[in-house]
Amino acid sequence: MAPRDYIIHPSEYDLDHVIADIDEIRRWNKQRFEMEQLTAIVHEDQARGLCVGYKDVTRDEFWVRGHFPVMPLMPGVLMCEAAAQLSSYYTQKHNLLDAQVIGFGGMEEVRFREPVVPGDRLVIAVERVRVRPKAMIVCRFQGIVRESIVVDGVIKGVPLPVDYLLASSGGAAAH
Repeated sequence: MAPRDYIIHPSEYDLDHVIADIDEIRRWNKQRFEMEQLTAIVHEDQARGLCVGYKDVTRDEFWVRGHFPVMPLMPGVLMCEAAAQLSSYYTQKHNLLDAQVIGFGGMEEVRFREPVVPGDRLVIAVERVRVRPKAMIVCRFQGIVRESIVVDGVIKGVPLPVDYLLASSGGAAAH
């Protein structure tokens, strides 16, 4: 089955024009250490509800040693996590859900089309489909390596109950 057309054609953004580096991403996203799955943001278009970023996949990724030892492949769940983090960055920066933290709400129609390996730059594009303030955001997403769509699908983000989570964890903040 052939993938859909690009959400945004690669000619519409410049991977060398970083508009948000890791420090700016951290301002909006809570993930740290091994769970940070974005390297930079390179394009935003509020009118079209689009955001493009990328993850430089290195040999130092925590999964390289074991997934799989002879042939390291980026786990599909981490490709989806990268898309979720890009969607969360865009949602938080533009206060689309009026939430302190955004979490996974679900995924649909996810397809892994080609492998992603160390040395690849996984470019991720998200496009807002619909927003229900304080409830949910739905985005289409695509992962692209060298102009080939390697993963695509629909991702949903929901506000996390931060107060409840902090109380049940003994007050440890998720920074």
